Amino acid sequence: MIGRGVFEPGWKWSTCVKPLAKTQSCEAPHFQYQISGTMKVVMDDGTTRECKAGDVSWLPSGHDAWVVGNEPVVVVDFQGMADYAKQAAPAERTSHS
Repeated sequence: MIGRGVFEPGWKWSTCVKPLAKTQSCEAPHFQYQISGTMKVVMDDGTTRECKAGDVSWLPSGHDAWVVGNEPVVVVDFQGMADYAKQAAPAERTSHS
């Protein structure tokens, strides 16, 4: 499933989606083309990157992300939209706070 995502300034996965997904980080991998804006991504292992307009990025599962600045981030996602913001099965959920 290919999807178009629009993330407004102030959006952050861990505050906007984590309560719905009930996982510690985003478990949907993304292969995407970024049309506009800047997004900061922090992987579970601490690796960070900034994705900007014109970038093609591969984000494996296990990350947090947020919009940087005042411009919306618009992406075309060629992989992760089918599983985006879905809850993990009970056995897959972690009990970390």
